[in-house]
Amino acid sequence: MIRKTAAAAAAVCIYSCLCSCAAHAIDSAAVEIGYGDDRTVLLRLSVQELWQKEMRLGQAWRLAGYWDVSAALWDNPDASTADIGLTPVFRFERERLYVEAAIGMHLVQRRISQHRVFSTAFQFGDHIGIGMRARDYDAGIALQHLSNASIRHPNPGINFILLRYQHYLR
Repeated sequence: MIRKTAAAAAAVCIYSCLCSCAAHAIDSAAVEIGYGDDRTVLLRLSVQELWQKEMRLGQAWRLAGYWDVSAALWDNPDASTADIGLTPVFRFERERLYVEAAIGMHLVQRRISQHRVFSTAFQFGDHIGIGMRARDYDAGIALQHLSNASIRHPNPGINFILLRYQHYLR
Protein backbone atom coordinates (compact mmCIF):
# COMPACT_ATOMS: atom_id res chain seq x y z
CA MET A 1 0.00 0.00 0.00
CA ILE A 2 2.83 2.42 0.85
CA ARG A 3 4.52 1.67 -2.50
CA LYS A 4 1.28 2.39 -4.42
CA THR A 5 0.68 5.61 -2.50
CA ALA A 6 4.27 6.77 -3.07
CA ALA A 7 4.05 5.98 -6.80
CA ALA A 8 0.74 7.85 -7.08
CA ALA A 9 2.15 10.86 -5.23
CA ALA A 10 5.25 10.86 -7.46
CA ALA A 11 3.10 10.73 -10.62
CA VAL A 12 0.91 13.63 -9.42
CA CYS A 13 3.98 15.66 -8.39
CA ILE A 14 5.69 15.09 -11.75
CA TYR A 15 2.48 15.95 -13.61
CA SER A 16 2.05 19.16 -11.60
CA CYS A 17 5.63 20.20 -12.33
CA LEU A 18 5.21 19.48 -16.03
CA CYS A 19 2.00 21.55 -16.11
CA SER A 20 3.52 24.55 -14.34
CA CYS A 21 6.74 24.48 -16.40
CA ALA A 22 4.90 24.24 -19.71
CA ALA A 23 1.84 26.36 -18.85
CA HIS A 24 2.61 28.87 -21.58
CA ALA A 25 2.68 26.16 -24.27
CA ILE A 26 -0.20 23.91 -23.23
CA ASP A 27 -2.88 23.57 -25.90
CA SER A 28 -4.67 20.54 -24.46
CA ALA A 29 -4.70 18.02 -21.62
CA ALA A 30 -5.55 14.34 -21.75
CA VAL A 31 -6.32 11.37 -19.56
CA GLU A 32 -5.77 7.77 -20.62
CA ILE A 33 -6.75 4.52 -19.02
CA GLY A 34 -5.38 1.25 -20.22
CA TYR A 35 -4.99 -2.44 -19.64
CA GLY A 36 -1.83 -4.40 -20.38
CA ASP A 37 0.29 -7.48 -19.86
CA ASP A 38 0.41 -9.07 -16.38
CA ARG A 39 -3.05 -7.56 -15.64
CA THR A 40 -1.45 -4.12 -15.49
CA VAL A 41 -3.82 -1.17 -15.28
CA LEU A 42 -2.51 2.21 -16.46
CA LEU A 43 -3.66 5.74 -15.62
CA ARG A 44 -1.85 8.47 -17.56
CA LEU A 45 -2.22 12.27 -17.41
CA SER A 46 -0.63 14.39 -20.10
CA VAL A 47 -0.40 17.83 -21.63
CA GLN A 48 0.09 18.65 -25.29
CA GLU A 49 1.57 21.41 -27.42
CA LEU A 50 0.14 21.38 -30.94
CA TRP A 51 2.55 21.78 -33.83
CA GLN A 52 2.13 25.09 -35.63
CA LYS A 53 2.49 23.62 -39.12
CA GLU A 54 0.35 21.07 -40.86
CA MET A 55 0.63 19.60 -44.33
CA ARG A 56 -2.17 18.87 -46.80
CA LEU A 57 -2.20 15.31 -48.12
CA GLY A 58 -4.51 15.44 -51.11
CA GLN A 59 -8.00 16.92 -50.93
CA ALA A 60 -9.28 15.36 -47.70
CA TRP A 61 -6.35 14.44 -45.42
CA ARG A 62 -3.81 16.56 -43.60
CA LEU A 63 -0.78 15.71 -41.47
CA ALA A 64 -0.61 17.49 -38.11
CA GLY A 65 0.93 16.63 -34.77
CA TYR A 66 1.74 17.53 -31.20
CA TRP A 67 4.23 17.07 -28.39
CA ASP A 68 2.87 14.95 -25.55
CA VAL A 69 4.38 15.19 -22.03
CA SER A 70 2.99 12.58 -19.66
CA ALA A 71 3.08 11.10 -16.18
CA ALA A 72 1.55 7.69 -15.51
CA LEU A 73 0.91 5.18 -12.80
CA TRP A 74 0.82 1.45 -13.61
CA ASP A 75 -0.66 -1.01 -11.15
CA ASN A 76 -1.02 -4.80 -11.11
CA PRO A 77 -1.38 -7.42 -8.37
CA ASP A 78 2.41 -7.57 -7.84
CA ALA A 79 3.69 -4.00 -8.14
CA SER A 80 3.03 -0.33 -8.85
CA THR A 81 5.17 1.61 -11.29
CA ALA A 82 5.55 5.27 -12.23
CA ASP A 83 6.39 6.49 -15.72
CA ILE A 84 7.14 9.85 -17.33
CA GLY A 85 7.29 10.35 -21.08
CA LEU A 86 7.94 12.75 -23.94
CA THR A 87 6.44 11.81 -27.30
CA PRO A 88 6.13 13.51 -30.69
CA VAL A 89 2.82 12.35 -32.17
CA PHE A 90 2.03 12.41 -35.90
CA ARG A 91 -1.68 12.72 -36.62
CA PHE A 92 -3.38 12.12 -39.97
CA GLU A 93 -6.71 13.97 -39.92
CA ARG A 94 -9.76 13.93 -42.16
CA GLU A 95 -12.62 16.12 -40.98
CA ARG A 96 -13.40 14.68 -37.51
CA LEU A 97 -11.55 11.34 -37.95
CA TYR A 98 -7.88 10.91 -37.08
CA VAL A 99 -5.26 8.18 -37.17
CA GLU A 100 -2.07 8.76 -35.20
CA ALA A 101 1.32 7.14 -34.75
CA ALA A 102 4.19 7.95 -32.40
CA ILE A 103 7.52 6.86 -31.00
CA GLY A 104 8.62 8.57 -27.79
CA MET A 105 10.86 8.22 -24.75
CA HIS A 106 9.79 7.03 -21.30
CA LEU A 107 11.50 6.66 -17.94
CA VAL A 108 9.91 3.77 -16.07
CA GLN A 109 10.58 2.12 -12.75
CA ARG A 110 12.18 -1.18 -13.71
CA ARG A 111 10.09 -3.66 -11.70
CA ILE A 112 6.75 -4.02 -13.47
CA SER A 113 5.52 -7.25 -11.90
CA GLN A 114 6.78 -10.43 -10.31
CA HIS A 115 7.40 -11.85 -13.80
CA ARG A 116 8.39 -8.68 -15.68
CA VAL A 117 11.47 -6.60 -14.82
CA PHE A 118 12.93 -4.17 -17.33
CA SER A 119 16.73 -4.15 -17.65
CA THR A 120 16.75 -0.37 -18.24
CA ALA A 121 14.64 2.50 -16.93
CA PHE A 122 14.76 4.10 -20.40
CA GLN A 123 12.06 2.70 -22.69
CA PHE A 124 10.79 3.61 -26.12
CA GLY A 125 7.02 3.97 -26.25
CA ASP A 126 5.33 3.61 -29.60
CA HIS A 127 1.64 3.68 -30.30
CA ILE A 128 -0.89 3.64 -33.08
CA GLY A 129 -4.40 4.94 -32.53
CA ILE A 130 -7.65 6.08 -34.07
CA GLY A 131 -10.28 8.50 -32.85
CA MET A 132 -12.83 11.22 -33.45
CA ARG A 133 -12.44 14.93 -32.78
CA ALA A 134 -15.18 17.34 -31.78
CA ARG A 135 -14.69 21.08 -31.35
CA ASP A 136 -13.27 21.07 -27.77
CA TYR A 137 -12.20 17.45 -27.32
CA ASP A 138 -11.37 14.16 -28.94
CA ALA A 139 -11.73 10.55 -27.89
CA GLY A 140 -9.74 7.63 -29.17
CA ILE A 141 -8.35 4.15 -28.71
CA ALA A 142 -4.73 3.09 -29.16
CA LEU A 143 -2.34 0.18 -28.91
CA GLN A 144 0.94 0.98 -27.16
CA HIS A 145 4.17 -1.00 -26.83
CA LEU A 146 7.03 -0.04 -24.51
CA SER A 147 10.46 -1.67 -24.66
CA ASN A 148 14.12 -0.67 -24.73
CA ALA A 149 14.62 -1.81 -28.37
CA SER A 150 17.14 -4.44 -27.20
CA ILE A 151 19.59 -1.85 -25.84
CA ARG A 152 20.06 -4.30 -22.97
CA HIS A 153 18.70 -7.75 -22.12
CA PRO A 154 16.32 -8.95 -20.89
CA ASN A 155 13.91 -6.82 -22.88
CA PRO A 156 10.44 -8.12 -21.97
CA GLY A 157 8.51 -5.02 -23.11
CA ILE A 158 4.86 -4.46 -22.27
CA ASN A 159 1.73 -3.85 -24.35
CA PHE A 160 -1.35 -1.78 -23.51
CA ILE A 161 -4.70 -1.04 -25.04
CA LEU A 162 -5.60 2.57 -24.16
CA LEU A 163 -8.74 4.71 -24.08
CA ARG A 164 -8.00 8.42 -24.36
CA TYR A 165 -9.93 11.64 -23.73
CA GLN A 166 -8.20 14.86 -24.77
CA HIS A 167 -9.64 18.31 -23.99
CA TYR A 168 -8.50 21.41 -25.91
CA LEU A 169 -7.82 24.45 -23.78
CA ARG A 170 -7.41 27.05 -26.55
